[in-house]
Amino acid sequence: MHEIYSVAVFCGSRLGLNPEFARAAGDLGVGLAEAGIRLVYGGGKNGMMGALADAVLNAGGTVLGVIPDFLRKWEVAHPGVTEMTVVESMHERKRRMAEASDAFVALPGGIGTMDETIEIISWRQLRLHDKPIYICDVAGSAAPLVAAIDGMIAQGFAPPETRDLFTVVNGVPALLERVGRAPRGTRVAGERL
Repeated sequence: MHEIYSVAVFCGSRLGLNPEFARAAGDLGVGLAEAGIRLVYGGGKNGMMGALADAVLNAGGTVLGVIPDFLRKWEVAHPGVTEMTVVESMHERKRRMAEASDAFVALPGGIGTMDETIEIISWRQLRLHDKPIYICDVAGSAAPLVAAIDGMIAQGFAPPETRDLFTVVNGVPALLERVGRAPRGTRVAGERL
């Protein structure tokens, strides 16, 4: 099992229609802070992203935001994160988030969340990393993404082993059981002990 000190979370810049989504973001944020795990996320203050970051910060945790310069105004960069990294492109954002993280979590979100999740799964398939990837199912939110991947497998565009590249967990408590086992500490991804 990988030691987890920093987790990249992909989630929506909107809250979505089901109140369970925002509640899950808040619960995950508190859980990460209590486990001493740094949040790495897209840097926005709106929607699921903002709810997640606010929960980590309010619980005394640390947050690294990574936001492209052109999105700072669109997404309104979160003013209170521990550290904000401004990058030039979406590609650089995803690369920097991946480098700074020991594991990846997908919460409910839109096309951007799906893009980030699929890309990080693809990178694992290509052996560019071997970090755990968790898709957190909140009120059935994971079903469409998993169905799309299963459809690729069924049509012969992906091998059955594709399902081994990620783990679907049912809700935040189950997710925190997976990522929250890391010992408390201040080490972040990329640093040597």
